[in-house]
Amino acid sequence: MSRIAASRMGEVRPLVVAVIPARGGSKGVPGKNLRRVGGVPLVARAVAAAKAAPAIDLVVVSTDDPAIAAVAREWGAAVIDRPAELSGDTATSESALLHALDVLAAEGTPVGTLAFLQATSPFIDSAALDSAVSDVVAGLADSVFSAVETYGFLWRRDASGAASGINHDAAVRPRRQDREPHYLETGAFYVLDVDGFRAAEHRFFGVTRAAEVPESTAIEIDTAQELQVARAMAASGLPSTVPTTLDGPIDVDAVVTDFDGVHTDDSAYVDAQGTELVRVSRSDGMGVSLLRRAGVPVVILSTERNPVVTARARKLGVDVEQGLDDKASALVAWAAERGIPLHRVAYVGNDVNDLVCLELVGWPIAVPDSHPLVLAAARIVLQSSGGAGAVREVAERVLAARGASSESILASSEAEPPRSKP
Repeated sequence: MSRIAASRMGEVRPLVVAVIPARGGSKGVPGKNLRRVGGVPLVARAVAAAKAAPAIDLVVVSTDDPAIAAVAREWGAAVIDRPAELSGDTATSESALLHALDVLAAEGTPVGTLAFLQATSPFIDSAALDSAVSDVVAGLADSVFSAVETYGFLWRRDASGAASGINHDAAVRPRRQDREPHYLETGAFYVLDVDGFRAAEHRFFGVTRAAEVPESTAIEIDTAQELQVARAMAASGLPSTVPTTLDGPIDVDAVVTDFDGVHTDDSAYVDAQGTELVRVSRSDGMGVSLLRRAGVPVVILSTERNPVVTARARKLGVDVEQGLDDKASALVAWAAERGIPLHRVAYVGNDVNDLVCLELVGWPIAVPDSHPLVLAAARIVLQSSGGAGAVREVAERVLAARGASSESILASSEAEPPRSKP
């Protein structure tokens, strides 16, 4: 972190630093900050949102959890170790922010503006965040918070259960166009002038403004139900600053696939003797060949016991384990044997027995006709279907992340002995 700060020391203005407090403990949703939405851990989504705001110079995650710290570093954030006394259920976010500022100051990092992001908000609007930073840097506000505009009638209940209006006269029901809007705090981000924050020790002080954000980004995850809603929203294609484009590169060191529904169209032909046959794609076979030539390990993990799985893997020249009752353990063991971190692995699946593996890897990928729970767990949903080019699509995108193409891989291996046709 000190090297990052040092590289900025030549700048005239103090830095704009985003701090994401993310402790390991959570009662409502255990391990909440590492839970995935759109196939990406919540803390990683917050890091990506902060990095997508041009006005932010440095992104820091304050945590007491080694697993959160590892994910934060993987996604490009610096990490501050959060002491135990600031990591309990009663510790305030302000205490974590002030601690982070003290650590940065001790390292010689000049912070003028603080952006406080909450990982529990999975759809942080980076453009609104950037605009809020600009307002504070320009002196137009001391404190800015994300909010959604609402025209709702709010009520309170007294001890007896009787309701009374808060923001309206219950006897007067003006039309929406005749009412003044109110603003509901979303909790996604707060941008603070550091000197004012240190004096107030609270996120609201001085001139406070609301940064309006789209209502679709306002969900905050505090319960398991809200997590499921957020996952469904991500699967529906809600715009996000997390780099998970439909056709972008897949930057991994290994590819792991299911068999049925990925290498096949998830159907089988059965003859009168009960023998099952499946249909595979030669294009997928070429994709696997390209990955092998590029030095990318590939393994097929399947619960299927039909020997066709191993026969196909043998034809492709890749590792295979079939008839598995525990695909996750097989995945972990295979990656560990090769020294490949799970966050550098892509797993391609289509059904609920793939969910546990999808949760383990850095790049969970689904074919387009996957089970809805798989679609919700995926970081990427392929354009090609199982048995119809899905594996080839993954291969091309893995090669693209390495700055290669199928043509360049084939050209570089022309001198190799001929291989059997995929």
